[in-house]
Amino acid sequence: MQDDTRRAFLQWSTSSVLVGGLAGMMGCGPGAAVNAPGNAMPAGVTVAAPGGKRYKAAFSNAGLKATWCAHGMDTVKWWADRLGIDVTIYDSQLNIDKQRQDIEDMATKEWDFVAMQAYAIQTLEAPVRRLIDKGIPVIDFDTRIVPEGTDIGLWTFMAPDHEKLAEQATGMVVQAMGGKGKIVHTQGALAHSGAQLRAKGFRNVIAKYPEIEVIDEQPGDWDINKVGQIWDDLLVKYDQIDGAFCHNDDMAMAAVQAIKRSGKDRKVIFGSIDAQERGISGVMSGDLICSAMNAAGRIHLTALMVGYFACAMGQKKDQVPPFIAIDNPVVTKENAASFKYLMENRMI
Repeated sequence: MQDDTRRAFLQWSTSSVLVGGLAGMMGCGPGAAVNAPGNAMPAGVTVAAPGGKRYKAAFSNAGLKATWCAHGMDTVKWWADRLGIDVTIYDSQLNIDKQRQDIEDMATKEWDFVAMQAYAIQTLEAPVRRLIDKGIPVIDFDTRIVPEGTDIGLWTFMAPDHEKLAEQATGMVVQAMGGKGKIVHTQGALAHSGAQLRAKGFRNVIAKYPEIEVIDEQPGDWDINKVGQIWDDLLVKYDQIDGAFCHNDDMAMAAVQAIKRSGKDRKVIFGSIDAQERGISGVMSGDLICSAMNAAGRIHLTALMVGYFACAMGQKKDQVPPFIAIDNPVVTKENAASFKYLMENRMI
């Protein structure tokens, strides 16, 4: 017990020195000029791990066409530059086959750690096992690589409560609808474990309102062009659409644009998930009633830091919880400005 306490203290104190150094370099030390997070570091300045070594990491997520994914990777690059980590980003382009090829390529190379968000569950297991067999920490985030309860040696899995996110957003839409009317459920990719839980959360709420009719549940696959077409068709097919729950902000705003493009005076109450740039802006403009937060920056940064602690600080797999819960507040018009600031400064 005494050894454990000493080890924890040493890790904490070393991390504190590192954070202090970062703070000074970013303009937080005595007499230092303020250096906004969006600004570049001074030329040639990087922060290396203890001992001066730089580390190599690989990241993959569903695809940089999605603003959630793009913001997450931007956050990774910004912090990695300051921690002395060279990050290679694989863009899956919202394509299962492309991501599988990327991870196959990743498995042929040497990394200090890797982190990934699977586009679809059970599509990456074989190459991921090869990475793990090489002793490389593999960090899973947002979407499960393998079903819950399956142990293939992943370092950890981190995610928000997707089911709760959906319940929060759907609940606000339903209340604004007065508990009755016609609602559209625009889903993400059906093989995405997070989307499956979001669909479950939506149905949990709708089951309590017998006067609400779900008129469409097509998957938009996180693709704004596909969602635009879906909603163009829905606006022709249905004279009445009272509310909508979309699995992410990009799809919700694509639906909003379809309504504006139609020229019809439709009052559809939208709720969505992610609460990143498009969602927060949509809430502030009144296009969305709410967006439940799936914090791209925080999740990607947490994945980066878990990997950093493993390779630079010597943290072992058994010191990391197998699941790390990421908090998920709801963004409304009342609090949107504060979350916009946090998002723009790569804190969520």
